Amino acid sequence: MNITLNYLFDPLCGWCYGISPAFSALANASEQVHIKLLPTGLFSGAGSRAMNEEFAAFAWSNDQRIASLTGQPFSEQYRHRVLADHQQRFDSSLPTIVLTAVALTQPEKELEMLKAIQKLRYVEGRNVTDRATLEQALHTLGLSDAVALLDSPELHKANQQRLEQAQNLMQEFAARGVPSLIAESKGRRVQLSTADFYADSQALLRQLKAL
Repeated sequence: MNITLNYLFDPLCGWCYGISPAFSALANASEQVHIKLLPTGLFSGAGSRAMNEEFAAFAWSNDQRIASLTGQPFSEQYRHRVLADHQQRFDSSLPTIVLTAVALTQPEKELEMLKAIQKLRYVEGRNVTDRATLEQALHTLGLSDAVALLDSPELHKANQQRLEQAQNLMQEFAARGVPSLIAESKGRRVQLSTADFYADSQALLRQLKAL
């Protein structure tokens, strides 16, 4: 099995956090699957918004659905330090750029960095729209080269190219949101249904084996 799995996501997407155990199961398998992360920019730019009480309540309710289905933790620290902080925008622009910096310097670590961002937000209740928080996470994972790249024009150009590639794939396959998974194998591309991946972390691997 030799497959490229295009993973369309946003770092602030709770359902993307919910599906992450499926990627852990995939990473532990011996089969040859290359995971290509493609951020869509869903919650950056025009998709970002201010936090307020109404949106926080909606987000927390949605997060509880994800938790019940996947077992992924959403802590009280997250509820009180992130959702209740109305000075903190719901904006994935900076974590998306940080992930692109990792993709340019140590691409094999990008999925690990995404999981670190998710843990910081949903478990530790940290502000992942804050540059200092993200830089600290990069240093902790040994990704100092990515930190050095953060202010470079090259990075922002590469980030825009990744966003465009992801958005083009979403349009091509009429993907309605994230996470979306598009597998490439034997000269063909197939969009996978993610519905089974939340409750069963092995379902993704089984679908890939069936291609």
